[in-house]
Amino acid sequence: MLTQWFDPEPTFKGLAFARELVRLGHTVQVLTGFPNYPGGTLYFGYKVRLLQRETIDGISIIRVPLYPSHDGSVLKRICNYLSFAFSAALLGPLLVRQADVVYVYHPPATVALPAMMLKLLRGMPFVYDIQDLWPDTLEVTGMLNNQWILKRVDMWCHLTYRCADQIVVLSPGFKKILRERGVPEEKICVIYNWCDEGQITAEERSVAAQREPEMAGRFNIVFAGTMGKAQALDSVLEAAELVAARMPQVQFVFIGGGIDVERLKQIKTQKKLDNVLFLPRRPVSKMGSALNLADLLLVHLKDDPLFEITLPSKTQAYLAAGRPILIAVRGDAADLVEKAGAGISCIPEDAVSIAAAVEKLVAMTLEERDEMGRRGAIYYQQELSLAVGVNRFEKLFKAVIQKS
Repeated sequence: MLTQWFDPEPTFKGLAFARELVRLGHTVQVLTGFPNYPGGTLYFGYKVRLLQRETIDGISIIRVPLYPSHDGSVLKRICNYLSFAFSAALLGPLLVRQADVVYVYHPPATVALPAMMLKLLRGMPFVYDIQDLWPDTLEVTGMLNNQWILKRVDMWCHLTYRCADQIVVLSPGFKKILRERGVPEEKICVIYNWCDEGQITAEERSVAAQREPEMAGRFNIVFAGTMGKAQALDSVLEAAELVAARMPQVQFVFIGGGIDVERLKQIKTQKKLDNVLFLPRRPVSKMGSALNLADLLLVHLKDDPLFEITLPSKTQAYLAAGRPILIAVRGDAADLVEKAGAGISCIPEDAVSIAAAVEKLVAMTLEERDEMGRRGAIYYQQELSLAVGVNRFEKLFKAVIQKS
């Protein structure tokens, strides 16, 4: 497994993935960096050094140097990506044991460099798992606007597609785009993401209310996760303002961190939105009580064509949690939730549409909303779970090995 981010950093293709592969009888080693995501500072107990080896549950983990950063600075972010890419490309071929196949997690696209080096120098084929479409995401999120650089990133991505033995994408929309960019259809496989299932625990609402007193007694609409430019949450605050008078029992709860948190808090203060609550970022293992008190789980992304083919990772977690979902994303994500019968969709960045959808869901009976959540949980287990996803990866790995 070649990935810039790995446990204890939050990642759904990390330790849980490796453990499941080991359970199926495979030997797994990991080449990664020193944990610093998403805060950009090193985790307690870690210090950047030339090499650090760890073993967890029989999984060998090799950590190589990087420049820790994950703030709004484009230059620092580039240094973060490139430092890991060059460290892993230079040291990886010398440190890792011979493998039958390399699983490569993208983003960032720079991780393809060590993958190519392992293939060139050690003859290891690689499966390239695309979670973000570059350079599109860089431009849409505002991280990069320089067209010359974006063009070079695009050229690099095309080179990666040619070098990869197989490409995995997270949605049918991603596959369609790659086909339009000249990638052969037989080289692309859709495998939906799963969530960190072990961290999602059921809990009685009365117990959860003791842990989350600010949520007790309210109709809670919960948004959990990163709050940045891609999430475009201004319109959700506008929707909160619209529903405040008509539905005083409704409360919008934002849990997480991100570069937009402080600005959103300022908007709340300026507009005197008493029905908006911000709670600090917490590990997934501490999300159970908040999810169990959620009457509705919200997914929202910027209204951009790129996000029509994106499946936000929280979608799977929300389905697994068994709570009804309000999906304010066009395209594949909305199709998935509606196919599961787990919620309703609305127009992203449209406060009126969001408020109308909230009103519709509030007007439903508790039994109707609970049934939505139940259908979502069943769909997750049958189509999106860790066991289902890893089984599909295992078949793909075996096919790649047979061809190489």
